[in-house]
Amino acid sequence: MFKTPAEMADFMKSFTPQVKYNKNGYEIRTKILEMAQNEMWQDYHAKFGAWSTSIAKDGEEIVTKVDLPTVPGVEAVLETAEKFYSFVEGKSKKDENPA
Repeated sequence: MFKTPAEMADFMKSFTPQVKYNKNGYEIRTKILEMAQNEMWQDYHAKFGAWSTSIAKDGEEIVTKVDLPTVPGVEAVLETAEKFYSFVEGKSKKDENPA
C-alpha cells in the first residue's frame, strides 16, 4: 500500500487533529459571552438554592416573606460579558475614569 515510511507519515497526518492556538475576535467574544452566561446562571442557581425566607408576627398573623432571585436576562448577561471583556483587554474602571 505505502512504498515508503514518509508516505505512511503523510497519510497519517491527515487523520491527526489540527491544533489552533490563536482564536479570532469572534471566537473570543463568543467564548466570553458563554462564560458570562454561565456565570449569571450559576449565580442565579446559588441564590435560588439559598433563597431567603423570613417569618415575622404581625399582630395575630404570621407573615412569611419570600425573596426569590430574579432570572438573569439578556442585559445582565451582556453587562457581565462586558466586564469579562474589559478584563481580557486589560482595561479596568480605574483606566476609564482618570482621577
